[in-house]
Amino acid sequence: MSLKAVGSARNLTAVPANSGELDTNQILHLGGNTQSNVSKDLLIVSPYTSRPHLLNLTLLNRAQALLAKSLTIMAPVTASYATSPYISSFNWKAIFNLLALSAKAEGFAWKEQSFYAIIFRSQIPRSTSRSDLAALDIKAHEEAMAGNGLLKYWFGNPDEEGRNLATCIWRRREDALPGSSGEGHEAAMRATMKMYTEWQVERHRLVVGDNVEDWDIIPWRD
Repeated sequence: MSLKAVGSARNLTAVPANSGELDTNQILHLGGNTQSNVSKDLLIVSPYTSRPHLLNLTLLNRAQALLAKSLTIMAPVTASYATSPYISSFNWKAIFNLLALSAKAEGFAWKEQSFYAIIFRSQIPRSTSRSDLAALDIKAHEEAMAGNGLLKYWFGNPDEEGRNLATCIWRRREDALPGSSGEGHEAAMRATMKMYTEWQVERHRLVVGDNVEDWDIIPWRD
C-alpha cells in the first residue's frame, strides 16, 4: 500500500444525492431485506435493500463481483471520517485482505485494475429537513443502480458541526456518468445548492494490484 495524497475537485459527477446527511439507524435495510433473504445473485451494497437498489452480480465480471462483496464490510475506522483523509478513514486493509482471500478461495488470478471513487464532503445546517433529503437520496440511488455499475454506496451521520461524508465506488467512471443525468439526481443536485452550508467533491482512482498484493487510492486524472 502506498499512502498518496488525496486529491479534490469541485465536480458534481454522480455525487451521492444526500451527501450522507441521513440517519443510518433510521433507514438501514429500507425495504425489509437482509443479505440472507435475497437471491445469491443480488447483493446489498447500500443502506437501501429493496429490489431496485440491489446489485446484480451476474452482470459483473468476477473481479468486480469479488470487490463488491468485499466492500460489504466497509466501515469507518475514525469518528472524524468527515474531515480525515479518505485513505485513512476506512478499514481498507480488512477489505483488501478479504478480497485476496476470496480470490484465492475461488482460484481467481486477480490482475491489476482500477475503479472509480467519488467522495462528497458536506456541512448541513440544522434547518435542513432530513426527510426531504432521504426522499431525494432514495430516488437518485435507484437511478444510479439501473446501470449496475455502482459497487458500493456508503454514508455516515453528521458530526456536531453538521459535517459528513458520503462515497460511491463505481466499476468505472463511464458507469458514473449516466447516474448524474437522471431526474432524481438532478433534483438532488438542485437541492444541494439550497440545503447545504458547503460541499466538496473528491474523485479518486482505487487501484488494486496483481493478486491483491498491494493497493492504492490516488487522485483521479481525466
